[in-house]
Amino acid sequence: MTEAEQGNTMSFWDHLDVLRAALLKILAVTLIFGTLAFVFKDVLFSIILAPKESDFIVYRLFHFISTRLGTQASPDNFTIDLINTGLARQFIMHMKAAMYAGFLVASPYALFQLFRFISPALYINERKYVVRVAGSGYLMFMLGVLFCYFLLFPLTFRFLGTYQVSGEVQNLISLDSYMGTLITMSLLMGAVFEIPVLCWLFAKLGFLKVTFMRRYRKHAIVAILVLAAVITPTADIFTLSLVSLPMWLLYELSILIVKRTEIKK
Repeated sequence: MTEAEQGNTMSFWDHLDVLRAALLKILAVTLIFGTLAFVFKDVLFSIILAPKESDFIVYRLFHFISTRLGTQASPDNFTIDLINTGLARQFIMHMKAAMYAGFLVASPYALFQLFRFISPALYINERKYVVRVAGSGYLMFMLGVLFCYFLLFPLTFRFLGTYQVSGEVQNLISLDSYMGTLITMSLLMGAVFEIPVLCWLFAKLGFLKVTFMRRYRKHAIVAILVLAAVITPTADIFTLSLVSLPMWLLYELSILIVKRTEIKK
C-alpha cells in the first residue's frame, strides 16, 4: 500500500495521532538541545553577548578596512555594560535564551517531521514545490539571522549604546532590552531575506511580473538606502554601503527569479 493510499484509509483521529507524535518528537528534540544550551551557559552567552564587546569581529574588520582605505576610523575601544533590573530576570533570560537556542538548532528536524506529516497528502510535483519553498525559505531566513547578528545588530547597538544627548546622562541598558532587540531584529531580517522566495511564489501564482519590479527598481533602491540609513545612522559611507548592498542584491535576485519563472511558464 502506497503512502497516499494509506493516508486515504486513515481517519481524522489517526491523522491527529500522527501529528501529535510528530509534535512530541519536535518538542523532545527542542528540549534536549535547550537543556544542553542551558547547561553550557558560558558558551551560550559568550555568543549572545559578543556584539557588545569592542573586539567583536565586525568592529575589528571595519577598523582594519578603514585604516587601509585611509579614512577616519572609529574609536577602537568602547564600553557598554548591561544591567539586570529584576531579582529573577537573569535566570528567566537564561531559560529563554536556552529555549530559543534549542528551537533554532532543532528547527531543521522540526521541518523534516512536519514534511513527513503532510507529504502523504501531496502529489509528487507538489512535494517538490513544498521541499523547494520550505528548504529555500529556511536557508534564506537563517542567512537573514546571521546577517543581523554579524552586521546590523552590532552596528545598531554600538551607535545607540554609545549615543548620549549629554555627558551628564549615562546609558544603562538592561539585559532584557539587549536580548529583546537582538531577537526582534533577527526575526525582521530573517523575514526580509524571505523576499526572493516570496517573489518566486507570487510569480508562480501569476501575481507578480518582472516588468513591475523593473519599473519600480529606482523606488526600491531609494527605499533600501533610507532603511539602511535608519538602521546604521553613521557618517561612514562604507558602512552604509555594506548594509544596503545585500538588500539591493536581494531585490536584484528576486528580479532574476521572477524572470526565470515567467520563462518557464
